[in-house]
Amino acid sequence: MTQDEKYMKEAIRQAKKAYALGEVPIGCVIVYQDKIIGRGYNRRNTDKNTLAHAEITAINKASRKMKDWRLEECTLYVTLEPCQMCAGAIVQARITETVIGAMNPKAGCGGSILNILEMPEFNHQVVVRRGILEEECTCLLKSFFKELRERNRIEKQMRRNSISQSEN
Repeated sequence: MTQDEKYMKEAIRQAKKAYALGEVPIGCVIVYQDKIIGRGYNRRNTDKNTLAHAEITAINKASRKMKDWRLEECTLYVTLEPCQMCAGAIVQARITETVIGAMNPKAGCGGSILNILEMPEFNHQVVVRRGILEEECTCLLKSFFKELRERNRIEKQMRRNSISQSEN
């Protein structure tokens, strides 16, 4: 197992915590000198907070651990390609490398829709590696959304049944 796979597995563990809460399963870890210094998982719905993304949580924890907002020489591992907010935060935190599991063709800003991480116009660019444990990351997301669609279908049917019973 490579270092990238080892730490992506840790990010997947974080994503599974989000899954258990009914959140989109996205997980993140930040590594400095072969030690995890920040962990995070998606908690937007749980915390009712737009900013409660896995990457933002991990960056906050890593910054506290490092006692600095600059996370130079750190590598961020995330199960799903970062959105525009998280990609911007990664650049702002001066994170050296970002390792991405699955790409996000609908909202990704690490190479899919935009590539904020590697824009030469910014004063900092991030080294990016993509597709690490991609299949495992993708399967976790697909499973979550399949279950969500089924739950939504059942709830919709229950509402219809309830309405039709009250009309009788």
